[in-house]
Amino acid sequence: MDELNKDGRSIVPPVKNHTASKEEHHERMQEALLHAVKKGKDEVTEEYKPLVCKPRQLESWRIFKIMSEFVEGFEILAKYGLAASFFGSARAGFGDAISQAATDLAGKLAKRGFAIITGGSSGIMEAANKGAFEAGGASVGLNIRLSDNQGLNDYLTDSMTFDHFFVRKTMLSFASEVYIFFPGGYGTLDEFFEIATLVQTKKINKIPIVLYGAEYWGPITKQFEEQLLKKYGAISPEDLDIYTVVDSVDEAFDYIVENVKC
Repeated sequence: MDELNKDGRSIVPPVKNHTASKEEHHERMQEALLHAVKKGKDEVTEEYKPLVCKPRQLESWRIFKIMSEFVEGFEILAKYGLAASFFGSARAGFGDAISQAATDLAGKLAKRGFAIITGGSSGIMEAANKGAFEAGGASVGLNIRLSDNQGLNDYLTDSMTFDHFFVRKTMLSFASEVYIFFPGGYGTLDEFFEIATLVQTKKINKIPIVLYGAEYWGPITKQFEEQLLKKYGAISPEDLDIYTVVDSVDEAFDYIVENVKC
């Protein structure tokens, strides 16, 4: 729905007819976007307001905030060449051995020249950042502002906190040459399916996706094979090759070094 001015009229100029060219359409959208960004810059709120339901009219300040997050996020990523993204639970329920594995693997990759990128919070994310930090490497956190005040960990050399999950996910999706998933909850699974789908649909190049921990990932990937592939035909056989399950730091490191081609 077009945004309205004080007189109740749309600020977006109407298209002259239904057969408008692509150029006319793009010009119209550009004008609307420029207006929204300018207006939004003046109206952006101090506190982030969640989108509870679809607004009846365009909120210019929200468009400005989203665009500014994209720009700042890409500026951070542009600083780093070779990078590895770590995903995993922010909670401590998976045990010390899993956390130590994240620290050790991140440290080895940092010494190899990888910038280590995580969600920037606690748990597996903190463990990976710790490994990179103690190895003297780049340790980056792309955090999300939540109601329970999910803070940044103490092992970051660079960071950004996002208000919008989808902007943060875009940054994480285009950040690295390898994606490493440790055990986690809904967020970790959501991020795994996001990356796997982008590779499956060829929206990003096929790059290594490492699932660490056979005890956790084995039953999940077994469901992919037995249910999604064999029973329902919801995926193709080659879709099972999108990811690799590993069970040790050395196995993960060797696989990453051998398969990262960028």
